[in-house]
Amino acid sequence: MFEMHSLGKMLVVFGGVLVVVGILFMLGGKIPWLGRLPGDILIQKKNLTLYFPIATSILISIVLSLVVYFVGRR
Repeated sequence: MFEMHSLGKMLVVFGGVLVVVGILFMLGGKIPWLGRLPGDILIQKKNLTLYFPIATSILISIVLSLVVYFVGRR
């Protein structure tokens, strides 16, 4: 069972993560290389566009893993 203190900490961390994700969404269009990394696959046909941001997803996953690791060490 969660104590109120640990639940409060968890809510603060969750709120901080939401703020960071919101800022990234706001700045996402202003970072020109994000989504256009080598390894991102873009297929354009006449009436079809498929986009697979593989390299961008890996980069975001590594950054988030490092953030969680360093926050968890405290």
